[in-house]
Amino acid sequence: MSALPAVTVCRGCCCGSGRKHPGVDHAALLERLTTGTDGHARLRTSDCLGPCTDSDVVVVGPVPSARRAGARPVWLRRVLDATAADAVAGWVRAGGPGVAERPAALDEHVFVPGAQASDAARAAG
Repeated sequence: MSALPAVTVCRGCCCGSGRKHPGVDHAALLERLTTGTDGHARLRTSDCLGPCTDSDVVVVGPVPSARRAGARPVWLRRVLDATAADAVAGWVRAGGPGVAERPAALDEHVFVPGAQASDAARAAG
């Protein structure tokens, strides 16, 4: 098991799609995340993480020691611009969930996944 945060980027069904978000350069955003987290995270892409209404979804998982101390993965929605991608990369470089404080730039992106999550619960994320 790696001692790095995990970053999972949804890029299969509708996330990363010009159909859903025309005008967004999804390849460039993925490249920003890739280069911004290089050596600081285990970055992977997923075909579908599920909450398609919240695309583009990115999940940032804590390092194992932070997970054991209670930190949990943080789900981010609508990571559709360089500001959000750079904030994710910066947070991961600083250690991610349970190690470093989440940047305020990501506050509006945090949500709770799941069919039972209400808009209010998602906003409170």
